[in-house]
Amino acid sequence: MNRVLLVVSSAACLFGMDLRGADARQIVEESQKRQQSQSQRYEGVLEVTQATGKKSSKRWTYERNGAFGESKSLLRFVAPAEVKGVALLIVNHPDRASDQWMWTPELARDRRIALQDRSTRFFGTDFSFEDLEERDLNQNDYTLLGEEAMEGKPCWKIESKPKQTKSSQYAKVVTWIRQDIYVAVKMEMYAKNELVRRLEYRKIEKMQNIWTPLELEMADLKKKSKTILKTEKLEYNTTLKPDRFTLDALRRGE
Repeated sequence: MNRVLLVVSSAACLFGMDLRGADARQIVEESQKRQQSQSQRYEGVLEVTQATGKKSSKRWTYERNGAFGESKSLLRFVAPAEVKGVALLIVNHPDRASDQWMWTPELARDRRIALQDRSTRFFGTDFSFEDLEERDLNQNDYTLLGEEAMEGKPCWKIESKPKQTKSSQYAKVVTWIRQDIYVAVKMEMYAKNELVRRLEYRKIEKMQNIWTPLELEMADLKKKSKTILKTEKLEYNTTLKPDRFTLDALRRGE
């Protein structure tokens, strides 16, 4: 993601051998390389299903500018009326967690999202604030757990753990990466030893020569809820002015 989210890294190492650990890192690096673009824009529909079965829908626009791990992105809700104009500015860094600010038109102010709040749900969805940031390849250690087919497609099963110097709500993330196109198709996120979230990538199509999942489903396994993100009108390497990704622009609703 990475579209919103998430080309979260993954990897593996059998029997603890350094060479195999390096191989896992190379798989993740190649996956990120193949999805690299200087910019990205899409319109998204979020369908949230609560544990009770109650459903709600939101629509947002997403823009990203800059290289992976050092990019800036802007999410802005456009519907329904009660969330229209709410926006999140994310400034990613290669060596630390992102900086994030949320703008709420009703209050006419922005607030910085503190690190201790990154594990909370983003505006009623099953994505946390942390799930919306990019993580540089070097912020994790990788281990190759083996191979496993997903829907008949051979995948590498890779575990990533944040380095001790990096903050994360997740103790580890296990990712399945298709061997034929180097695209992640599933991620499982663990807090300590408990599986807490599962992200599945679907409807993978080649868009402007980049294999892209056009539908994502994030399941919160503790709350028993899920959010499906459907991507529309996706464009890569489109012209986006850098000054769109500033606090001033966030406040002006641009």
